[in-house]
Amino acid sequence: MTLPAWNELTVHEALARLEQGDLTSQELVTTLLGVIRERDQQIQGYLEVDEADALRQAAAADQLRKQGHKGQLLGIPLAIKDVLNVQGQSCRCASHILEGYRAPYDATAVERLRAEGALFVGRANMDEFAMGSTTENSAFQVTRNPWDLQRVPGGSSGGSAAVVAADEALAALGSDTGGSVRLPAAFCGCVGLKPTYGRISRYGLTAFASSLDQIGPLTKDIRDAALLLQVMAGHDERDATSSPQPVPDYAAALRKDLAGIKLGLPREYFIAGMDAEVEQIVQQAIRQCEQLGAAISEVSLPLTAFAVATYYIIACAEASANLARFDGVRYGQRVKDAIDPLDMYTRSRAAGFGTEVKRRIILGTYVLSSGYYEAYYCRAQKVRARLRADFVKAFQQCDALLTPVAPTAAFRLGEKTADPLQMYLSDIFTVAVNLSGVCALSVPCGFTSAGLPVGLQVVGPAFGEETILRVGYAYEQSTPWLERKPGRFL
Repeated sequence: MTLPAWNELTVHEALARLEQGDLTSQELVTTLLGVIRERDQQIQGYLEVDEADALRQAAAADQLRKQGHKGQLLGIPLAIKDVLNVQGQSCRCASHILEGYRAPYDATAVERLRAEGALFVGRANMDEFAMGSTTENSAFQVTRNPWDLQRVPGGSSGGSAAVVAADEALAALGSDTGGSVRLPAAFCGCVGLKPTYGRISRYGLTAFASSLDQIGPLTKDIRDAALLLQVMAGHDERDATSSPQPVPDYAAALRKDLAGIKLGLPREYFIAGMDAEVEQIVQQAIRQCEQLGAAISEVSLPLTAFAVATYYIIACAEASANLARFDGVRYGQRVKDAIDPLDMYTRSRAAGFGTEVKRRIILGTYVLSSGYYEAYYCRAQKVRARLRADFVKAFQQCDALLTPVAPTAAFRLGEKTADPLQMYLSDIFTVAVNLSGVCALSVPCGFTSAGLPVGLQVVGPAFGEETILRVGYAYEQSTPWLERKPGRFL
């Protein structure tokens, strides 16, 4: 049997090799860096890779292992979305306005990964300030889908998903505001976990929409997702929205059957206009879950039709407030030839922000203005409360929900950039999860006839990560999808 290249290992497989002495962190990182040099000119998943620093971190990890240290992630290299602070590394949020900024501290999630021995190899590309569904909105480069280089990887964590799928990273961190971990995971054929709001501290995450943002892992399998969640989860006094709820043992929840599990199918998520091939693949995955012992029933989330509009009103309103700080005075790049403070402010923001970010700031400012606050923002918050109540009611009937992640597989680069409304509809099955604060998982569930991955979304109640990880693991272990690699495009 031929052993896999080190870069093709999962996190838990690499840990086993490291612990047995079959592999060193320096060998692992050296292999990974070689693959990045070879492949990333095509994929363009990384914005920045510091090879010397990565090798320095690997040497330090090997030394710690020799000294008997037993960190849960000791010597494991990770990619980090360019929205999370890693001390000493750039954190530009894929925006010109933050060029030159280097993080002076670690985000809490990064700090906890570092404490368990993880290494940070590079900055993954993203849509600017996490605003987008394709990673085409990056100010620096367009990331391509490893399964078809003419298609999008999803977004906004498209760089994170692409480098995991292309075996340029063992795992990566992303952020999910309306599907930004789950959508790229589905499009790139990897696992993406959006934890419950408050499960992982947001300290050190550059905010897009503060009541919706959540950090999550993108991994090659469910077991790795459970491990990374285990390390990052837990209360943080530096984040007022961080939950004090105890962190369970997620690995202990992983089982190969679904006996006793009740799974609901929201009728509003299987809609006319959805790609027929995607729907067929998701339905096959649902039947597989039933064969594993799950009881399947139909449920209703009546306000689903209003979720996208509600999401974009609330998210843009919060974004307009959060991004007001990037004004060229306190934060962000400043134009040098302004004639007065107002000219400096407006020209700095005009030059620093991209088209999609400007669009959302304008929309957010509009819905918060005195003439429209009640008509739009307040009404959206009322709908959000009712959406949350719909999920609570659904979870009284079942343990988790099964839905598609997206109505289509990955589409072509440039296909939807001229039509923002069509682009926003890519999020139709994901945004309600963020509005409701519950947890969800994207797990690969098959491939289209064109060879493009499709994702199954498993949605759980607040702090129901054990359940969705169990469902995802049982399904994953009973299917062959993990064995497929996008090699023909590399």
